[in-house]
Amino acid sequence: MTIARITHFNQMITPSYDQPRPDRRVSGAPQRTTWEHYTSSDGQLSCGIWACEVGSWNIRFAPDKEEFFCVISGQVRLVADDGQATVVSAGEAAVIPAGFIGRFEVIAPVKKYFVVLDRSAK
Repeated sequence: MTIARITHFNQMITPSYDQPRPDRRVSGAPQRTTWEHYTSSDGQLSCGIWACEVGSWNIRFAPDKEEFFCVISGQVRLVADDGQATVVSAGEAAVIPAGFIGRFEVIAPVKKYFVVLDRSAK
């Protein structure tokens, strides 16, 4: 029998780095840093800390993927295709729903906790 263990986000882990794909960039070429602290055994749930420099890019969430996040520091704006904008600042949280299409803008360098549910992963 495997014993389930608590994942504490104070663990030192190796981050991964990337940038938005060139075809999705709206402004800048911000570096994104991800510390993925936890992935469920079925791959559907992923949690960690994500940080990013100022910039913006177009995003398109799959119909079976959604994200809860809580901003630790900085500020982001999500702009839906219909023009509705949502600003999320330090201490605030939001959910990017499945199927969301729009733009992700980092207004001030951001660090956030994230929880991604991807029902297509198996």
